[in-house]
Amino acid sequence: MISVICPIYNEEKYIDACIKSILRQDFPKENLEVIFADGMSTDRTRDIVNEYSRTYPWVRLIDNPKRIVPPGLNKALAESKGDIIIRLDAHAEYPENYFSALVDAIGKYDADNVGAVCKTDVLNKTSKSLAIKAVLAHPLGVGNSAFRTGISEAREVDTVPFGCWRRSAFDKYGTFDVRLVRNQDIEFNKRIHNGGGKIFIIPDTFSTYYARENYGKLARNNYGNGKWNILTVWYTRQLKSLSLRHFIPILFILSLVLPIIGSIFWWPLIFLSAASLLAYLTVVSICSARIARKEHLNFFRLLVTFFVLHFSYGAGSLAGIMKLPFIKR
Repeated sequence: MISVICPIYNEEKYIDACIKSILRQDFPKENLEVIFADGMSTDRTRDIVNEYSRTYPWVRLIDNPKRIVPPGLNKALAESKGDIIIRLDAHAEYPENYFSALVDAIGKYDADNVGAVCKTDVLNKTSKSLAIKAVLAHPLGVGNSAFRTGISEAREVDTVPFGCWRRSAFDKYGTFDVRLVRNQDIEFNKRIHNGGGKIFIIPDTFSTYYARENYGKLARNNYGNGKWNILTVWYTRQLKSLSLRHFIPILFILSLVLPIIGSIFWWPLIFLSAASLLAYLTVVSICSARIARKEHLNFFRLLVTFFVLHFSYGAGSLAGIMKLPFIKR
């Protein structure tokens, strides 16, 4: 039996399409339960889920009064009955073989967790949203993660999105860390990986994640991601809770800020900041030009999207550092 767990909050724009993609799954519905843990939504999210629950009794809504993701996941996990746990996101859709392909693979590779490539898309196609989509699918935008850049064959990795775990993985490695507003999936997968467990990514299926479609929402989301990268390391006391790619933006921001501060005492240091910024502008401009030519997108939209993504992420990490107790004191 599969238990699907999905944390939600104010997802009325996306939840209907997400549930419909679940209904289209080719996995036997008599061996399936879907539990949505709602952080007390204030829009129509709860009504939409309840409408489906009346028709499909294996779809359930439970309350997550703590509102953040990890307690919701843990509560859904505690109420689930399946031998296999699949964690979904309401901002995404899944092809009809998503569940069956992951379940087959977890047995085939004797894995603790299995996932697939996550493709990025947008609901509304505009020059701005298409630029955001392209940047969030490019290695300069999201790093070298296999689930972002794509694969041609199954291989072992350190993390996957929207994973499919054996229940025994939670018995052995624990549940989701309730201190982590973000990165709880990555941190749990790192626990598995660092503890000798096996995580595989497979090419047989994929998920489609719907990105934020304007710069304000993109900046807020990535500011939070950057901040919680730092706080995740602080709470877990392990740098290996995340990967090097998660800290590249803050290193770039520091390459700009520290020489500027140092130039107060020795002015030539300002040239280090200038050199770092010039190198960044050169690389981003070249990538933007290539994407624009290949995908027929607006060069300046792409350029701005890279700026917003990298600077908001790095600024979030800097804010995370400033929130550390010994810095605040």
